[in-house]
Amino acid sequence: MDKSLSPDQRADLLLRQLTLDQKLQLMHGTGDPHEGPVDPHASESNGGSGFVIGLPEIGLPGIQIDDSAYGVAYSAGSGRYSTALPCNLASAATWDPLAAQKYGQMIGQELRDQGYNMTLGGGVNLAREPRDARTFEYLGEDPLLAGTMVGNLIQGVQSTHVIGDIKHFAMNDQESGRHAVSSNIGERAMRETDLLAFQLGIEIGHPGAVMCSYNRVNETYACENEFLLKTVLKGDWKFPGFVISDWLATHSTVQSSHAGLDNEEPENTFYGPAMKQAVESGKVPLAEVDDHVHRILRTMFAAGVVDDPPKKQVPDVFVHAQLAREIEQKSIVLLENRDHLLPLDAGHIHTIAVIGRNADRGMISGGGSAQVDPPGGNAIGDIPEAERKADWQRAIWFPDAPLAAIKATAPGVRVTFNDGSDPAAAAAAAEGADAVLFFAYQWMAEGVDLPTLGLPDGQDAVIAAVTQANPHTVVVLETGGPVLMPWVKDVSSIVESWYSGSMGATAIADVLFGASNPSGKLPITFPLADADLPHPKLITPPPASQEDWTDSDKMSLKLLQGLPSFDVTYDEGLKVGYKWYDAEHKPVLFPFGFGLSYSTFAYTNLSVTTGSALSVSVTVKNTGTRAGDETAQIYAAMPASTGEPPQRLIGWVKASLLPGEEKRLSVEIPLERLAVWNESGHRFSVDPGTYTITAGPDSRDQPLHQSINRP
Repeated sequence: MDKSLSPDQRADLLLRQLTLDQKLQLMHGTGDPHEGPVDPHASESNGGSGFVIGLPEIGLPGIQIDDSAYGVAYSAGSGRYSTALPCNLASAATWDPLAAQKYGQMIGQELRDQGYNMTLGGGVNLAREPRDARTFEYLGEDPLLAGTMVGNLIQGVQSTHVIGDIKHFAMNDQESGRHAVSSNIGERAMRETDLLAFQLGIEIGHPGAVMCSYNRVNETYACENEFLLKTVLKGDWKFPGFVISDWLATHSTVQSSHAGLDNEEPENTFYGPAMKQAVESGKVPLAEVDDHVHRILRTMFAAGVVDDPPKKQVPDVFVHAQLAREIEQKSIVLLENRDHLLPLDAGHIHTIAVIGRNADRGMISGGGSAQVDPPGGNAIGDIPEAERKADWQRAIWFPDAPLAAIKATAPGVRVTFNDGSDPAAAAAAAEGADAVLFFAYQWMAEGVDLPTLGLPDGQDAVIAAVTQANPHTVVVLETGGPVLMPWVKDVSSIVESWYSGSMGATAIADVLFGASNPSGKLPITFPLADADLPHPKLITPPPASQEDWTDSDKMSLKLLQGLPSFDVTYDEGLKVGYKWYDAEHKPVLFPFGFGLSYSTFAYTNLSVTTGSALSVSVTVKNTGTRAGDETAQIYAAMPASTGEPPQRLIGWVKASLLPGEEKRLSVEIPLERLAVWNESGHRFSVDPGTYTITAGPDSRDQPLHQSINRP
């Protein structure tokens, strides 16, 4: 308990005192309280997603674990309240690392307030497959943006003395058949894309834990994959924390231990009695067990959960609600604004028609284990059994209704409502209004990949009818990822609000009526069609076993072990997201990095100097009449000899500018941002050649160029 010692020294001192049984107790969970009975020794569990029994006889607390991607999950069952932040993809749309830190800090504080000391957030899998049901939990398609944002989020969580997590390691890029799919990809492609996002997140955030994923990687389960866990994570990256399995993602004792898995969750099927037998028979060396336990102990000391355990208290929900509102304001992306319909002027319009399913009751959120319980329950009531896969996959609307927010923001305007269930009725409701606000949604939840990026429930036909009746239509998208828009040329304005959290409707009204100037930029490309994706058809398990995969999260571990593998081969390799569309010369609906403002901005005078780093400066001027924020993005076109896609993001800088104000924006970019993975040398290296550095407002609008030569 000597705080002057390092976490490693304290872990070593404690480790010497432990018996084998005590060590093994720290290497597994005690069951998932949401799935059935737990270990009788788990009486001190806080009721979250998992619990590792501590050693109270020597002052070591247990690890109280909960899902908390965009807020603390499972709070309603304990009579607690949790704030829902805008979804993680929305956080990435801010392009604001400080906002990501505040995001993580709020989650960490509410975890502490509810008695938890470890998060299961930190998702950073790249959007190779945008129909992936967990796209909303992740941070987009670019490794630099995603890794930077998740690293700062982890910093925020761990600043509250809660153990941070980064997941799902690795290549967990779809939910379909996730317990058996093999994600097949070459090392270079993996190192420069999906793994790079993890590497950056770990370097910036220093999480205490890494969660290995359900899927196989190149035919070997991620949680017993020596290349991932031992060679890359603990070897090349020198990660000092512990590897925790996803729930029921452990498949062996000896192989998993040798590969580097330190903690099995949520039970002790492989790391309980089976591990003890393996140690006593010599199949698992005691030194290997000591390494697992040392990593867990040093993480507990490093995170502060031993010296500063959480104390239950009521969260400051008013302060946290305001933070959720501010982050949503920053994350909203204005995609289209023909004829400057937005912002609406409540002093000059008389009627607004609000149209959309449940827009009178609430706003939709992302489902699955990330689901935050809304205060008072689902705003639309319970979902019929026929419309849901399982209880934890029900669609939840938060009780922050757009209709009420718009009425409150424009009290002198007559606001009508139509639920959008019938195209003709919706068109009649829209006709004659000064403006139409159509709230469209696309629900996503862990375990249920989207069949298409198109809007569900016939919404496209309703939007088409509404715009024909009234062209002054604003479509507000409530989605967890990109959507298709066959009506894109017919509407006046399009606003991407994402899954917007506890104060979503209020923040959206702020933007629609101009109290907040939108500044979000897309962290993910919006394609024109499913056919333009690298894999136009979602690769799913063999039809003969489809029922097994659908219910796999409810199956016993024994049955999970028998699921046959199937392959998803990522032959697009390095070409993830915008790099795919650039390399294949495909037009897109809206490009990566895109986002409009109620202001306009001009870019001039790019300057690039080289040394130990790239020093990039660009002048940005607000040429509009409103104060606004702009994110200047820096890309690099690589030498042809590197075999890279046409360009990659290497940096950005965000600034606030008053009307007419001009600022010289500068950013220092490490040379490593130009590196490619050298498989023979087993390292990143910057190849010689000519690099073209560009600057502009998005990935397809880079008006400024400067070439540099690397000898």
